[in-house]
Amino acid sequence: MPSLIFHGVTMHDHNHDHRHHFDTHNRSFALAVVLNTLFVVIEAVYGVLSGSLALVADAGHNLSDVMGLIMAWLASWLASKAATYSRTYGLKKTTILAALFNALFLIAAVGGITWEAIQRLSNPADVAGLTVIVVAGIGVVINGATMLLFIKGQKGDINIRGAFLHMAADTAVSVGVVISGIILMSTGITWIDPVVSLVIAAVIFVGTWQLLKDSVKLAVDAVPKGIDPATVQERLENLPGIQSVHHLHIWPLSTTEAALTVHLVKPDPADDDQVLETASAMLRQEFDIDHTTIQWERNGSGCPSGTHC
Repeated sequence: MPSLIFHGVTMHDHNHDHRHHFDTHNRSFALAVVLNTLFVVIEAVYGVLSGSLALVADAGHNLSDVMGLIMAWLASWLASKAATYSRTYGLKKTTILAALFNALFLIAAVGGITWEAIQRLSNPADVAGLTVIVVAGIGVVINGATMLLFIKGQKGDINIRGAFLHMAADTAVSVGVVISGIILMSTGITWIDPVVSLVIAAVIFVGTWQLLKDSVKLAVDAVPKGIDPATVQERLENLPGIQSVHHLHIWPLSTTEAALTVHLVKPDPADDDQVLETASAMLRQEFDIDHTTIQWERNGSGCPSGTHC
């Protein structure tokens, strides 16, 4: 017999779950983009008027956040599209690309903010402390509210986690800018503004580094985080009638879905269908792998059943 393929869920069930996931975050993304676009305009205008590099720097960072949110939103929408003959997995990997580009955008923002802050340290400027406090305070409210929109979805989706980290970092940064404004008004120390800008850059970098590493791993088809290939192989080897496991491959289809292909050495063809069902259910329940392709080997030589190699 040629290779046998068995999928853990029906196409109908898979599409239903994925579209529901997208619809929920579609509203979150829309609200997040509107709120943050308005805040970018407010922060940039008052940053220039008050002479605050911290506000201008944060406005630039928030602008990159808006772009990142739009990219993550677009990727989420594309990932919900049905597969075609030319794109048999659909466009699910756009969610991985969006997470990667978001991380790169943030790294670039860190470089720009750091450069400007170092320049300002050597040439401090007067800053309107009260304006800084008020505008940054608005940012705390907007960024905090936006962060809450993604707090649940970020646990299982690196694309949503990218959006969440953007907003979490922004909230912390806005708090820092408020503190700098208070210190500025109390002491008159003008260099506190570029120092806070450097802290902003450090916070962004720390929050982005793990996102960058995770998204790069997914982009090069590394085994998704949380799946141990050795454990998967052991569980497959323990299935009834299975002698050994060959050619085990696990890779991400998107930021939330994984696929697996494997050859199972099973000399006795009895109960093949039952073993396939058991294997598929186990992979889905224990490792969250829905897309499985299982091929029998009858002789243990690495050759598929019914072939000579």
